[in-house]
Amino acid sequence: MNIEWKTEWKPLFWIIALFLAAFYLPVGSTRFDNAVLESFQLVKWYAREHVLLCLVPAFFIAGGIGVFVRQEAVMKYLGPTANKLVAYGVGSVSGSILAVCSCTVLPLFSGIYRMGAGLGPAIAFLYSGPAINVLAIILTARVLGMELGIARAVGAVSFSIVIGVIMHFIYRKEGIKNGSPAIKLLQAEPGRPLHRDIVYFSSMIAILVFANWGKPAETEGFWYFLFANKWTITAVFAAIFATVLVLWYGMARWKMALAAIPVIALGILFPHEPTIPFAAGAIGLSIATSTDRGDGGRWFASTWGFAKQILPLLLAGVLLAGFLLGRPGAEGIIPSEWVESLVGGNSLWANFFSAMVGAFMYFATLTEVPIVQGLIGSGMGKGPALALLLAGPALSLPSMLVIQSYIGTRKTLVYCSLVVLMATASGMIFGAFF
Repeated sequence: MNIEWKTEWKPLFWIIALFLAAFYLPVGSTRFDNAVLESFQLVKWYAREHVLLCLVPAFFIAGGIGVFVRQEAVMKYLGPTANKLVAYGVGSVSGSILAVCSCTVLPLFSGIYRMGAGLGPAIAFLYSGPAINVLAIILTARVLGMELGIARAVGAVSFSIVIGVIMHFIYRKEGIKNGSPAIKLLQAEPGRPLHRDIVYFSSMIAILVFANWGKPAETEGFWYFLFANKWTITAVFAAIFATVLVLWYGMARWKMALAAIPVIALGILFPHEPTIPFAAGAIGLSIATSTDRGDGGRWFASTWGFAKQILPLLLAGVLLAGFLLGRPGAEGIIPSEWVESLVGGNSLWANFFSAMVGAFMYFATLTEVPIVQGLIGSGMGKGPALALLLAGPALSLPSMLVIQSYIGTRKTLVYCSLVVLMATASGMIFGAFF
């Protein structure tokens, strides 16, 4: 039997490539071993601190958007045929109420995009979600100075609108297709009263926001009061949420009661481990909705669809980000001094490199502020600092992988390029004045 090398050279190539990679694998090298360890440390931290409190609520919110939000409402405010001023206004400021990172916003973006939102307004929301939240702006102003805080707020709002408009213009033919008469007919469909959906989503968003409320620098005042009572506030909104599900969304009372009993019991038994009752609540809600034959079952199915699509890509991206760049205060395969030596001053390269590093590195909500504070202390210019603040929270390597699965490789490259280029330009302008 003769081998047809015309068809077998590709498998041979990959076998040789894998063999050489294994043969020369730098195991035993301090930097390589440390980078591997950092990748697992980062994914461990992410799983413990971020998945349960951030992503799980976000998945349920996204699933609810897909099931309970009327498509005619999405089309009215964010669709391709919606009033552009309203659409981009709503999309650009939506992130101000969400303390989410570049990964937590993904299921929310997917939910409104699948429901028929225009690409431009959906992209505006995708950027604004992690970039404009009030907590991040306030923390930036307090820690890094009022100038950077104001510049970040203005830049983030304008970025979301400009990037959304550019994406819409480039892919306007798709928007025209999505705005077909067949979709417009959906506007005549009756639906649930608007105030019920507002209370339903507001209670879930409040749970997401307060469960992740960060500790302020001060140990007194209003912001510290919210932090000190975050779990009590979260519990109140959880009770409101459960009541809404029973009264307005048809969930059985006995199911909600069975889901609530372990949460209350664990909250009493483990008062200093609030994530335990929180996890019990997520499990109870999952069981209650998955066994429902009506809207609850469809809600869980939609939520599970987001989870199984996003989580594998997300965790793989976090592993890679940890290997390349490490965690704050620890190095990956790329030495931290290389980064610091490249972002000093206000040159075009410093701003561009800062934006690029920010775009690929993963930042959990609010962690970008202490990181930038440390870099400024090591000689980072204010222009590159702003570029990092505008590009970093909105993008990360894990989020890029997931965004690509939603809108395709070409749109993802255009979106990421726009973020990096605009962050670079903003850093150059800001650095010239400050």
